[in-house]
Amino acid sequence: MKITLNRINDDFLFECTNSQGNSILLDNTSQPGAKGVSPMESVLMAVAGCSGIDVVSILKKQRQEITSFKAEVEGDRVPVGDAKPFKAIMVKFFLEGNIDPGKALKAAQLSFEKYCSVSKTLEPNVEIGYEVFVNGEKI
Repeated sequence: MKITLNRINDDFLFECTNSQGNSILLDNTSQPGAKGVSPMESVLMAVAGCSGIDVVSILKKQRQEITSFKAEVEGDRVPVGDAKPFKAIMVKFFLEGNIDPGKALKAAQLSFEKYCSVSKTLEPNVEIGYEVFVNGEKI
């Protein structure tokens, strides 16, 4: 796996591109007019995307009918010297459709305990929690 990063303005805007040519913009969001997400926001996005792919994949294999899938991710940070790494991340999944709630909860559990490489990478230093909502009801 390889990512290239190119600075695209005179400040802090970077374009990160993967080997397939897909890219995202990273920026210093503490500056006015930022045009990308912060690197720390991208970490939260990576957790949401990785676990989201897992949950949808598992539920599709179980022939669950997902009409809507959303996630919210919040990260709590703690000062460590001059840095502020995450100490905890909470992921909330919101699913709609003809979905067995038990299967949705199990899919999330499998993602975080077994499959999601992003959360497994963070796991030694970051507490990662999750909640699952199916058709508006917390499971």
